Amino acid sequence: MLTNRKRLGDILVESQLITEDELREALQEKTSKQKLGDVLLQQGYITEQQLIEVLEYQLGIPHVSLYRYPVDTKVTTIVSKELASRSVLMPMKLEGDKLLIAMADPMDYFAIDDIRLSTGFEVDVVIATKDDIVKAIHKYYELEDAVEELYEELSAHEEVEADTVSGTDSPIIKLVNQFLVRAVQERASDIHIDPQEKNVVIRYRIDGVLSTERRLPKHMQNMLLARVKIMGNLDITETRIPQDGRMKVTIDFHPVDLRISTLPTVYGEKIVLRLLDLNNSLNQLDKLGFTQKHYGQMVRLIEQPTGIILITGPTGSGKSSTLYAALNRLNSEEVNIITVEDPVEYQLEGINQIQVNPKIGMTFASGLRSILRQDPDIIMVGEIRDAETAEIAVRASLTGHLVLSTIHTNDSISTISRLKDMDIEPFLLAASLSGIVSQRLVRKICRDCKKERELTVRERAVFSRRGMEIEKVYHGEGCPTCNMTGYRGRIACHEIFVVNDEIKQMIMNDKSSHDIFQYAINQGMMFLIDDGLAKVKQGLTTTEEVLRVAADK
Repeated sequence: MLTNRKRLGDILVESQLITEDELREALQEKTSKQKLGDVLLQQGYITEQQLIEVLEYQLGIPHVSLYRYPVDTKVTTIVSKELASRSVLMPMKLEGDKLLIAMADPMDYFAIDDIRLSTGFEVDVVIATKDDIVKAIHKYYELEDAVEELYEELSAHEEVEADTVSGTDSPIIKLVNQFLVRAVQERASDIHIDPQEKNVVIRYRIDGVLSTERRLPKHMQNMLLARVKIMGNLDITETRIPQDGRMKVTIDFHPVDLRISTLPTVYGEKIVLRLLDLNNSLNQLDKLGFTQKHYGQMVRLIEQPTGIILITGPTGSGKSSTLYAALNRLNSEEVNIITVEDPVEYQLEGINQIQVNPKIGMTFASGLRSILRQDPDIIMVGEIRDAETAEIAVRASLTGHLVLSTIHTNDSISTISRLKDMDIEPFLLAASLSGIVSQRLVRKICRDCKKERELTVRERAVFSRRGMEIEKVYHGEGCPTCNMTGYRGRIACHEIFVVNDEIKQMIMNDKSSHDIFQYAINQGMMFLIDDGLAKVKQGLTTTEEVLRVAADK
């Protein structure tokens, strides 16, 4: 039993990890249901590894990694799932009359007393990260039970019945729910259900990279696919054509929007679920990783009364998040903002959003035409895909509107050639275009296993070519927090091309992209590669990540 009852805030201040002011600020931010450690982690004052190390040192309590530790599954019958989830703890093993418990907060004396009273055993405590414990609870309490129940159900009933995939207590419902909970815990953006010849593979896309979560037997495929299709209000009898659906769910008190897409393959229907965490929908522009220079340029662009601002980049490069952040900044009672999107990803308060539906003739172009009759101040077009949409967007900006949109090009400057290919006259383009933002997402180094290392010969050459000096770089060694990848979370790299009077003249004179590119270099424009390498220098990401998304021009 712990007798030295110190408070976490005092321990962290004593260890000089946080200041008195930071502690005071965190205590003011903290709600009654939150723990101080969670608030400090959210604010970025400490990392989970620092928290564990200081508790281990100050309290003399050992730290374990549940990622590698063999948990005795019998002890999960002694401590209830409710108590484990509520207090963020994981029973590990029973030796004689002593129960070993891993806790994220070893100073939660109420939880320790609860376990002693409910089990009758003495309690020994070790420290583990919150992420580690949440994953262990999911693995040992929830997922295994759901899979076992489904095996039993399938052995009892060979045929898939309707109530099996739609009843409230069905094992398949529990299993799908567990996959969703796990995806939210892992911060996955997509869940892939891939039918293979002999099994069904469940994969999560985390920080832009796919990884296999689980392989299920082939005979579970029909029930699994039927359940997901019922969730999205899709036709479960139709397996020959693609279908799309949508639904909102609340997972661990997080409102999550699910977009469901099915695609027939030779081994059955492949399903992809896109998870949109509605808590993260209203990003602030200053939290998107813009450098000070880029942030100033972006704010000046979007605060202009007229003109077109385009955001370019491949699918999944965070273009929508940047657009929504810009709209969020511009959103006020004084302006009428209307968007036309396919699909409407996040629903924003105070903004009129239109969903594209080509089946009934509601295309980007027709929607945009109708918007112009609605007295808009700011228009957001989800994507410029064709010449008709591009032309209406240009004319809308020339008649006194601010137009924000996305377009698929490799970099900012090549967007001008793309718009000319869409038959936009150079004089119209020069008059309407205000700026182009090119964007890519790179993975951030995990803060818990971040280590300094020497530069390689190739890295020195890359930095030298860009005229940058650097002494050291960082990388992630891999830990349970980042699933041994060395990366956790993502940050955007930007390239902002502001169309000034000189460039407008070059566009009107039909100058080539190469000429405009040379002018941009002479003006000291910061390209994607430069912004990425600056983030490497700050210790936010690695050179490999930057070179994966940006060409070394």
